[in-house]
Amino acid sequence: MSIQLIQQAISYMEAHILEDINYTDVAKSIHMSNYNFHRTFSFIAGMTANEYIRNRRLTLAAQELQTTDLSVIDAAYKYGYESPESFSKAFSRFHGSTPKQAKKQGAKLHLFNPLVIKIITEGGSIMDYRIEHKEPQQFLAMVRAFPNEIINDDSDHSIPDFWTECFDKNLVEPMKLLRPEGKRDIYGLCSPTKANQTHFDYGIGIIIDKDTDSAGVKKLLENGCSLWDTAPADYAVFKCIGTDGDCIGDTWAKFYKEFSPQTGYTQTEDTDFEIYFEKGEDGLFCELWVPVEKTT
Repeated sequence: MSIQLIQQAISYMEAHILEDINYTDVAKSIHMSNYNFHRTFSFIAGMTANEYIRNRRLTLAAQELQTTDLSVIDAAYKYGYESPESFSKAFSRFHGSTPKQAKKQGAKLHLFNPLVIKIITEGGSIMDYRIEHKEPQQFLAMVRAFPNEIINDDSDHSIPDFWTECFDKNLVEPMKLLRPEGKRDIYGLCSPTKANQTHFDYGIGIIIDKDTDSAGVKKLLENGCSLWDTAPADYAVFKCIGTDGDCIGDTWAKFYKEFSPQTGYTQTEDTDFEIYFEKGEDGLFCELWVPVEKTT
């Protein structure tokens, strides 16, 4: 996703700020999947599109309350709230003042201006990567759907909890044992391919190839696992160095803010995945494989 598309998304939100829109409408306006837009925007802007819309509405509401005779009740409905009470709560959390206080001189209010996305080159840093092509691949995985909104939400632990649950229920080890020793890598699969969906699929599993026990695959398919197929794709591959999943989020942020603008590679609507190696190098948490295409 280019910086120009992000700016188009912001322009769309500004033009329709008083309408009943959310991130799914914005994604549609720039012809992106809900998932891919939500993730890209949040990493580049540091907030979700829904947060951006909410902050802009509350800023505009405060300005109008201060400078016109608009009532609190009318402001609540004008700026997309179901009731004056819900408006007052959101307004107070954002501004630190109530809507009634905002109508008086001297009220302290927060100003959230429209975003202008710029790429600023700061001190040189090294981001190691490689480009690899993969033909169609197939995986065996435990799969679950998650709402798009959890992406880049530091307070949400749904996916780490899914990993914990799979290990606690001994769902991962039987998959690993279908692979020969030394090749028992685990994959975290993430699929944004459903264009208008509010959820994405995340899978934990193994690759299926000539080294995988086919009889064992069939048995696990009968016990709740699923097949996951990927199309041919080029991938940008990054090493996530760290002791926990935070390094994955850091790598995604660098992908959108540094790698993509500087190289001209953008993410495609294909499965991205992490590889957790059975025998990885010291300090390596996982490898991140991002499907890409060259746009410039």
